[in-house]
Amino acid sequence: MKTTQLSITLILSVILMASCNNRHQRADAYGNFEAVETVISAESNGRILMLTVNEGEVLRAGDTTGLIDTTDLHYRRLQMLAQRRAVAGKASNISAQAEVYRQQKANLMTDKRRIENLLKEEAATPKQFDDISGAIEVIDRQIETVKSQLVNLADELAVIDAQLAQVGEALKRCYIINPVSGTVLNRFAEAGEITAFGKPLYKIADLKTMDLRVYISGDMLSQVKTGQEAEVLIDTPEGPASLTGKVSWISPSAEFTPKIIQTREERVNLVYAVKLSVTNDGSLKISMPAEVNFNK
Repeated sequence: MKTTQLSITLILSVILMASCNNRHQRADAYGNFEAVETVISAESNGRILMLTVNEGEVLRAGDTTGLIDTTDLHYRRLQMLAQRRAVAGKASNISAQAEVYRQQKANLMTDKRRIENLLKEEAATPKQFDDISGAIEVIDRQIETVKSQLVNLADELAVIDAQLAQVGEALKRCYIINPVSGTVLNRFAEAGEITAFGKPLYKIADLKTMDLRVYISGDMLSQVKTGQEAEVLIDTPEGPASLTGKVSWISPSAEFTPKIIQTREERVNLVYAVKLSVTNDGSLKISMPAEVNFNK
C-alpha cells in the first residue's frame, strides 16, 4: 500500500514539474493585435442633420450613415437651372432668327438668278445685279453674326452645365456614405453640430480578421515564411487559449528592438517585424497582447 502511494506521489510530481516547465516555456515572439482603422470625415460644410452610427455597430460598405444640411446647395442649383433655361431660350430665339436669314438669302439668290438671266437679254441693269449681290453679302454677315452668338451661348451653357455638375457632386458629398465594412470604434460628432470639410465624424475598423504584429530576431528569420501558420496564444481567465495565425508580412529590413521587449538581452538586438493574420472569434481586441510559437 505504501509503495502504491509513493508511486502515485512520484507520478503527480513529474506531471506538475512538466506542467510548470511548459508554462514557463518562452514563446518565439510577443506582440499586440492591431487593425486597419479608417477615420471617416465630413466632405462638406454645414450642420449635421443626421448621424446614425453608434460605437460597436457593424456597418457595411455603402451604408448611408448621415446627412449634412443641403439647403444652400439646393437653392444654388435652382438658380443655375433658371440661368440655363434663360440662356437656352436665347439660343432658341437666335436659331429662329438664323432660319429667317437663311430663307431671306434663299429668296435673294432666286432674285439674283433672275437678274442674271435678264442681264443676258439686256432687260435688267448692272446696278440691279450689284444691289442684289450687296444684299446677299449683308445677309451672309448677319448669318455669321448669328452663328457667333450661338457659339457663345453654347459655351455659356457648357459653363452652367459644369457648375451644375459641381453642385450635384457637392450635394452627393452631403450624404455620409460608409466606405468600408467594419465595426464603429469611436464617434466624434453628434447631430446638430456644425461640421467642416475634413472634420472627423467616426472611426471604423474591420475586426473580423486581426493583425498580430510581433518581432523576431535575425536568427529566427530563416524559420519564418509568408503563408506559414503559427500558434497564437492569448490570455483568458481559464488560462492561455490557442488560436491559429498565418504570416501575412515580414519586414524586409531590421530595426532596433521595440519598447515592448523588456529584457536587457533582447533590447540591444536588431529584430524584424512580422504580421500574422488571425481570424477573430470575438475575443480579440485592438492592442491586446499575444504570444506566438512558429513551430507548434
